[in-house]
Amino acid sequence: MFQSVASRSVLLFLGGAAIGAGAALLFAPTSGRDTRRKLKQLSGDLAHKASTLQEACRKASVAGKEAFVHTLNGSAKSPTIETQMHH
Repeated sequence: MFQSVASRSVLLFLGGAAIGAGAALLFAPTSGRDTRRKLKQLSGDLAHKASTLQEACRKASVAGKEAFVHTLNGSAKSPTIETQMHH
């Protein structure tokens, strides 16, 4: 459940950022060619960030769940997020 809520929140945030950036570009005093170039670059940048952010959230969620289970079980040593990120 947490992962779906976090994923949805991230997507909503990125969507809002894209809409705001697009509106700013459309109302800026630049030529149509420059505006289209900037929008294309912005959409590519946002798509890349969204794909890396989704994977980072998934890894953090898995690491958090495992650390929680280790803590509940009274394990003396729980895995760190850095350890989980490299697996």
